[in-house]
Amino acid sequence: MGGSVDSVASSMYSNGSVHNSNGVEERLDELRRLMGKADGDLLKIVGVGAGAWGCVFAAMLQDSYGYLREKVQIRIWRRPGRSVDRATAEHLFEVINSREDVLRRLIRRCAYLKYVEARLGDRTLYADEILRDGFCLNMIDTPLCPLKVVTNLQEAVWDADIVINGLPSTETREVFEEISRYWKERITVPIIISLSKGIEAALESVPHIVTPTQMINRATGVPMENILYLGGPNIASEIYNKEYANARICGAEKWRKPLARFLRQPHFIVWDNSDLVTHEVMGGLKNVYAIGAGMVAALTNESATSKSVYFAHCTSEMIFITHLLAEEPEKLAGPLLADTYVTLLKGRNAWYGQMLAKGELSLDMGDSIQGKGMIQGVSAVGAFYELLSQSSLSIFHPEENKPVAPVELCPILKTLYKILITRELPSQALLQALRDENMNDPRDRIEIAQSHAFYRPSLLGQP
Repeated sequence: MGGSVDSVASSMYSNGSVHNSNGVEERLDELRRLMGKADGDLLKIVGVGAGAWGCVFAAMLQDSYGYLREKVQIRIWRRPGRSVDRATAEHLFEVINSREDVLRRLIRRCAYLKYVEARLGDRTLYADEILRDGFCLNMIDTPLCPLKVVTNLQEAVWDADIVINGLPSTETREVFEEISRYWKERITVPIIISLSKGIEAALESVPHIVTPTQMINRATGVPMENILYLGGPNIASEIYNKEYANARICGAEKWRKPLARFLRQPHFIVWDNSDLVTHEVMGGLKNVYAIGAGMVAALTNESATSKSVYFAHCTSEMIFITHLLAEEPEKLAGPLLADTYVTLLKGRNAWYGQMLAKGELSLDMGDSIQGKGMIQGVSAVGAFYELLSQSSLSIFHPEENKPVAPVELCPILKTLYKILITRELPSQALLQALRDENMNDPRDRIEIAQSHAFYRPSLLGQP
């Protein structure tokens, strides 16, 4: 098998601090026992996909457990061949020289000279190459610890015990279908933790949502009890810089509770929950409305009043949609609003909406943006619109006194679809929709949802 792996330098110092081993080895030993690992048999963890959150997740594990080399191996896979442009190389050089700890680390590793040459235009750097030194292409301003990088997918996953899905939802199915070919002769069943926030709409037969964990299950045959979702209101760079954060790991009790203990750190609190698919869908839903929030902010010169009007309408639509998707939607209100709030403040989807409205990006540039990665809200807009447009899901509209498709009660979602997907409206149309004098009070939409039996378990593929 081909591919390349780079070893990590001294693991005593990963991102400038000495490891705190208080309870760390005990948590690792607990997970090893549960997975049937004998002494001398490495617990092999691999991240698949090297976006900001996938890289930070792998780096946090490396920081915590990487020094226990005889018990655990932590690696990350990314595709080879992605070059770093000159402007990014110049910025990376500035970042390196602004951080004495990073500068000294590169000099110790005899890796500094290549960044000088790239700064001068005498050399081309590659994304997998700089990731070995701790630089994620989508998050240059936040240096990570050095990582073991594998560029051959088969080499990365064939004997992995735990696989972290850090891929966008739009790439998850394709990559895990390839992975399934390498697992045909496996005896043990791996654990998969998906970080992906996004959905697809399946419209054949009974219209329903397909989430990344379901894509993985169908592509690989790994049972759902071994597939978990981890998400929460967080920004990757801030978590790595040890800003306090929390997340939920959702899935079967057999694995979610020990994994929550394994992943927990003093600054990163991990709770556990049984409701996997609903939390996963909510992670995709907030990206839809984050794009619109960015547009409103740009179009109104950051008007607090306009943003609050938008927030009232978008949260009422999200509450309405959660009543379709969840039997007890009130339990999701806190996590969904928290995740939405942080995404509106600093997420890439809100940033994307701002750049579109300002004209600094265009839809023709696609939804994979250099330095940011995949903007998953775009595909989520299409999926939610297509799903909620189905006449088979019609609900009774009390004012019009007739059944309508759910999307008819979601004017922001409809407008975003016409801006981002069919491209028949400009970004300014979102403001016009908000200012439409016929727009209902957001409270009315919530009352409609709360006063009618809207729950459609079929939307999540449930009987």
